[in-house]
This record gives sequence, C-alpha cells and structure tokens, in this order.
Amino acid sequence: MNTIRKIGIIGCGVIGASWAAYFLARGFDVSATDPAPDAERTLRQLVARDWILLSKMGLSPGASMDRLSFNADSVAAMADVDFIQENGPERVDIKRTLLAEITPAIREDVIIASSTSGIRISDIQNAAIRPERVVLGHPFNPPHLIPLVEVVGGKETSPQVIERTLQFYRDIGKKAIHVRREVKGHVANRLQAALFREAFSLVHEGVASVADVDAAISHGPGLRWALLGPFMNLNLSGGSGGIAHVIDHLGPPIESWWADLGTLSSFTPDIKAEAVAGIEDELEGHDVADVENQRDAVLIQLLALKHKAADLP
Repeated sequence: MNTIRKIGIIGCGVIGASWAAYFLARGFDVSATDPAPDAERTLRQLVARDWILLSKMGLSPGASMDRLSFNADSVAAMADVDFIQENGPERVDIKRTLLAEITPAIREDVIIASSTSGIRISDIQNAAIRPERVVLGHPFNPPHLIPLVEVVGGKETSPQVIERTLQFYRDIGKKAIHVRREVKGHVANRLQAALFREAFSLVHEGVASVADVDAAISHGPGLRWALLGPFMNLNLSGGSGGIAHVIDHLGPPIESWWADLGTLSSFTPDIKAEAVAGIEDELEGHDVADVENQRDAVLIQLLALKHKAADLP
C-alpha cells in the first residue's frame, strides 16, 4: 500500500474532518470535497482543533495541515487521489449518486471505503464503475483518536480489495477488523446497542440512577474492556481453566441473567426524559466541554500505554 500518497475525503462533517486530520497526521496529502456552504472553512477549523491532540500523540514525518486541499466539485477533488474515504449523508440515494459521479474520473485501482454506520455496501456499490472496489471502512468516533475500523465487503466486493483495505488501515496505525457478513450496525455498534438497552432498562425500572449506571461501567468492567475484549476477559477470569471453566461454572447464572434482561424496543418519551434528567444531575457542577477534554486527554495516555503493551491482543 506504499503507492497511496493522496487521500480523497468526501463529506467534511465531524467524521470526515476527523478522518482528514488523521490522514494528514500520518503524512498523506488530502483532497476534500463537500457541497455545503462554508464547508472548507468549517473543515479547516475542525482539522486545526483535532491537530492539537494528534500532535501530542505524535505526527508522522512530513505531516502538515498545509497538505490539505479542498474543492467543492467532487469529480475534480477526487480526480488524482489514491484512496477514497467517503463520509456523505446516511442516504442510499446520495451515496449511489456520489459513486456514479466520481468513479468515471478516478483510476480503476482506487479503493472507495465508506464510513457509513447503517447502510449496506451491497445497496450502493453497483452504482460505481468497478463495484468490486467499494468496501465499508467504518470508524469508531472520533476517527482521529479511536483506532477501530470495521471493514466489510458487499456482495460484489473482491476479497483482494478487502485485504488491501485491511492492510492499509493497519499500516497507518488503525486496528482494522474484518466483519465477515453484512449486519445492521456492524460489530461495535451492535455490542453498544445491547449495553445501551440494558442501561436504559435499569434506569427505567428504578434499579439504578443514570450516574450509578455510568459509574458501574466506567469504574468497573469498562476499565478492563479498555484493555481486553469480552472473550479474553472471560478467559482470564477462568484462571488455568480459561473460558471453558467460566462457562462450566458461571454459565447457568449468566443464562439466568440473559433471561431477565430488559426488553426495551423503543425510546418512549418517558425513557428519553429519564435519561435527560439523569445526565443533568450527573453533570451538575461540571462543564461538559471540560468533561470531553479530560476524557480525550486521558484517552491519548491510555492509547500510548496500550501501544507499549505488546502482549495485549
């Protein structure tokens, strides 16, 4: 993938701008496009904001915000790029139109990776010339900080493109995983959705407050989950017997918990109001911008420590 020198960014909202900042920090040229009024000014402001943390994390040789260019004409902006990260609106019709417009103007070997969190690649890729090079490259927000990228092929995506995409993301410092089948929400968002449902259920049923549910995760399993995933954590909990021992001895209680989990299926007005009121209580005396800034400052320290821990998978 060392032939990739210039990245095309389609869509310059929060996700697109975060991607642009990350690619610039890794020493690439970036050509961005977005039809929204004042899109270039907003993009450059967001990149400059993200650059502060990226600089603390360490920039690649040649990294510079000056290597960012912008053109509101998507065809012109993508004409000479080597890899495209598409971040357009979450609408099938818009993404199909984009692919139909840009693919006649780009090289046939240019991979088009979509950041979409809810649209199947199979539903948009046949609008492109050579649909086999259209793939999902879904980041975890914000892309300039969080390493995870989920790579999913559509019905027409070639295995070679999937492998090239995985390798590209890994080469630039991302933790890319291959999602082997298209499902709603991919992997990480599905796992989050399961936790969110139980969190809202516990509050709605009066089991715990919003603040206490947050504390239960951030001061409990969340600390371990930041280092190892659910399967490996279970494996370590089993001592010498590993995950098999855990399933043998704790399987029945866990199954009983599964059977008792909340079954919420929609955000009713009451559930929404409970969450809003709970967050207001939890934030009392705290500025939300300060909370966000402190989270990011601790996050980059954690990422640095994880990078040094060679035995953590």
